[in-house]
Amino acid sequence: MNGKAVRRAVLAYSGGLDTSVIIPWLKEHYGCEVVAMVADVGQGEDLEAIRRKALMSGADQVFVEDLREEFIRDFLFPMMRAGALYEGQYLLGTSIARPLIARRQVELALKLGADALAHGCTGKGNDQVRFELTYKAFAPHLRVIAPWREPEWTFRSREDEIEYARAHGIPVPVTKEKPYSMDSNLWHTSYEGGILEDPWAAPPEDMFLHTVSAEKAPDEPREIQIGFEKGRPVSLNGERLAPLPLLQRLNELGGSYGIGRVDIVENRLVGMKSRGVYETPGGTLLYTAWRELEHLVLDREALHFKEAVALKYAELVYYGLWWSPLREALDAFVSTLVGEVTGEVRLRLYKGSCTVTGRRAEGSLYRTDLATFGADEVYRQSDATGFINLFGLPLAVRAAVRGRGWVQGRAQDQAQGQAQDQAQ
Repeated sequence: MNGKAVRRAVLAYSGGLDTSVIIPWLKEHYGCEVVAMVADVGQGEDLEAIRRKALMSGADQVFVEDLREEFIRDFLFPMMRAGALYEGQYLLGTSIARPLIARRQVELALKLGADALAHGCTGKGNDQVRFELTYKAFAPHLRVIAPWREPEWTFRSREDEIEYARAHGIPVPVTKEKPYSMDSNLWHTSYEGGILEDPWAAPPEDMFLHTVSAEKAPDEPREIQIGFEKGRPVSLNGERLAPLPLLQRLNELGGSYGIGRVDIVENRLVGMKSRGVYETPGGTLLYTAWRELEHLVLDREALHFKEAVALKYAELVYYGLWWSPLREALDAFVSTLVGEVTGEVRLRLYKGSCTVTGRRAEGSLYRTDLATFGADEVYRQSDATGFINLFGLPLAVRAAVRGRGWVQGRAQDQAQGQAQDQAQ
């Protein structure tokens, strides 16, 4: 091994085959003490069983960290307020969890006096970047061990890992291997690899854990109301709820109506394209409701600029740059803009769709007396003449400079194009 000897390493441990094998592998190749950290971000697994498995795999200590409330409050809700969607579809469920998990891993390492951090991410994925950028943000002096990138990591198949695990007394359940990989938390479940690597192949229906198909969703629609207070979701159908139960209820509701499925080919940070299938039922409901509330309270320029901010915000989350100064600055901008937004949105859930049927907000800029097509005493329609003249002045000047012949030629070209279209 290159570099200085390692005395104690803190491993981000999930309980899967890879990280279970990494525990004895670290001990063999580094001769170090291994501390396993299990992050509870709402993945719905038996965390006590995972803790026992880590100990059976050779971990010297195991810490199970409940990060669910912090995950929602400080990561999911700010991301939702920003409106971040990667490449227009992905709600960033895996991406947003990594900086939280990695920061807690660093905090534990510093508390225990560890001199190394380890993770089980492969050299092809995005997660290695997300973990290690967080390490750099909080403890750049700690050594990083990424076994999948090291020449001594000789495993080339799942069977190799299973053989190694059995030789080291690591429990390997005899179950049929899923033909895809999964990652779950409170926000979403992702599915990648295996049979999903063919972008033409439809995902198998029995793969989905949290959403029913649109065909199996209830035949009758259902309406719900989501309430927001000072920029945060706080209630469902008039009942005030803490962040965790609120998101759990929204996940159940959205999932029961088949809402939140996304199947995309995305551009990974490391340069390749990959196909991912995601379930984000509660997040889809929150995004839909929140965006509609923004339309009531933000003026045109603020709303349009915030849409541009959302694109950059999504990239920062996806790229693992959560702890960057730019993300913090964008959060400050978003908080200033929408931090006091209070209101309600009514959604109609029906067979995979989520549509807005009503919205109301304190500070709404919508005025019936301005928007009405009926008689009003507020808006003078004659004022529009001067506005159009000024707004269209550059076009009029351009036409005047080009001359009457150019204007007539443009009109003839358009007329000929329309005639050709009609003929076809």
